Amino acid sequence: MPGSPPARFYPAELERCRSCPRLADWREEVGRVKRRAYRDQTYWARPVPGFGDPEATIVLLGLAPGAHGSNRTGRMFTGDASGGFLYPALHRAGLASQPDGTAADDGLTLRSVWITAALRCVPPGNKPRRDELESCRRWLRHDLAGLPQLRVVVALGRIAHDGYLDLLRADGTAVVKSRYPFAHGAEHHLGGGPVLLDTYHVSFQNTNTGRLTAAMFDAVLARAKTLGAR
Repeated sequence: MPGSPPARFYPAELERCRSCPRLADWREEVGRVKRRAYRDQTYWARPVPGFGDPEATIVLLGLAPGAHGSNRTGRMFTGDASGGFLYPALHRAGLASQPDGTAADDGLTLRSVWITAALRCVPPGNKPRRDELESCRRWLRHDLAGLPQLRVVVALGRIAHDGYLDLLRADGTAVVKSRYPFAHGAEHHLGGGPVLLDTYHVSFQNTNTGRLTAAMFDAVLARAKTLGAR
């Protein structure tokens, strides 16, 4: 498919995954019913792979695909308001080739950045269950293991923050989560591995209300670039 990530990041097993029946049924229902504005489009309606630069030093870790964004387009943060905030910021920071992300084949490339999510299928009401996050953890592990230059993980929201810490714990790192509370701009050094850097999620709810401004997010990306360059 146009815009697909490198093969090592996109095993066929991911596209076929139905480990979480509630999520599989919902992503496909959204793809059948559609939003009126996209009624003539074919939705991706499958688990969404990560994408970006295989030599990335920075990972942006989101929550899950948007129902009519990446669940429609097949690429993370593409085709919705969250991407409409994220990609201009990445372009301003010199991390994206263009400020727009509208489709998987729109020519957008990332520099030193990989984008992924704690959950690969859109959850009903944007509210994943714990068991679903646990089941999907292997795909986050898969992405991170394929990034040999990784130095910083930017968690877009509390669920992403917790998801990364839970992955470390599941893989044997002694992490006491209460010592690393989520807070916008917080920087967590976790014993020699990638630094965990927090930001509010780039959701329309946050950006439209001013909880997260462009200046706030630009500052987080600037810090991520500094950490990634070390």
